[in-house]
Amino acid sequence: MRKWLKKIRSESYFDFDTLSLILSIGFMMLAIINPSIPLKHNVYNYMFVTDISQSMNTLDMSILNKPTSRLDYMKHTLHEVMSELPCGTKVSIGLFVGVSVAASYTPIEICENFNAIEDTIDHLDWRSGWSGNSRIRESFFNLARLIRSFPENSQVVYLTDGEEAPKLHTFNTRDLSQFQGGNDWLIVGIGSLKGAPIPKLDGKNQLIGYWSSDSFGLQPGIAQISEANLGTRDNVIAGGESDRYISKLDEVYLKDITKQIHGIYVRGDSVINILSAMKKQKPAWQDKADFHLKWFFASLAGVIFSLRFISVKQIKQYVIKRKK
Repeated sequence: MRKWLKKIRSESYFDFDTLSLILSIGFMMLAIINPSIPLKHNVYNYMFVTDISQSMNTLDMSILNKPTSRLDYMKHTLHEVMSELPCGTKVSIGLFVGVSVAASYTPIEICENFNAIEDTIDHLDWRSGWSGNSRIRESFFNLARLIRSFPENSQVVYLTDGEEAPKLHTFNTRDLSQFQGGNDWLIVGIGSLKGAPIPKLDGKNQLIGYWSSDSFGLQPGIAQISEANLGTRDNVIAGGESDRYISKLDEVYLKDITKQIHGIYVRGDSVINILSAMKKQKPAWQDKADFHLKWFFASLAGVIFSLRFISVKQIKQYVIKRKK
């Protein structure tokens, strides 16, 4: 026994090759055991709210220098954004029209369900709307309730041209001073500041005229805020260019309501700007996950085992050369 202990303690036994072999075997055993440490990580869930009201049919945008509607431009933008989101991100597509927002589904993981999400975007259509009006301020309250019904919290990316129909006045302007739940919501403005008339389309998406200025006129007093008028719009078609209602991106209004709900505003003419603004949003929530160390210990074992084939003399020579 004493002879064996002396042999272990001798320098000849514990040479560099033996030590590296023992260490590499030890680290490989740890890799097999696969220990882990708990780490906090951010979870990103997004609710993309898409405005599908009739003003989104306005042809004042372009893709590859070809005129296109705000709706098609929004769909193109969403496709670009989805392709940039990392795996693990959860996404839902919501539809806004009238005073409410409807979710196509609760947030789903983007990589596993990429084709389904892309298909949802492809099928966004103004004909899916259940109301003729567009009440953005009112929709915030319904959207906040919708998100609270989700199994997990979600951040909002709301794409709209800011068109309120009927137009706002004292009787139908919802107070946002007490609104809660809009922190870090991202409002994305879709449309041009120049503007264009809103086309009136039939059920087959064929142009039959343009919305007139009268259809957006203010009605006095109680007529504007009655329940009967919440889902309707004056069904007037403009006879000539002078009668047409010109719709523009209402950026001033969108910036104002964004400030009131403590959100973030960005114009939707650049995917890079949208993605940059999304990075400013706080994560939906934080979760703990086990970080497994298998590959760390396996790599360490491989490096140490490889060092057995490099002599100490070679290492010294390399160090001397580096100093020179």
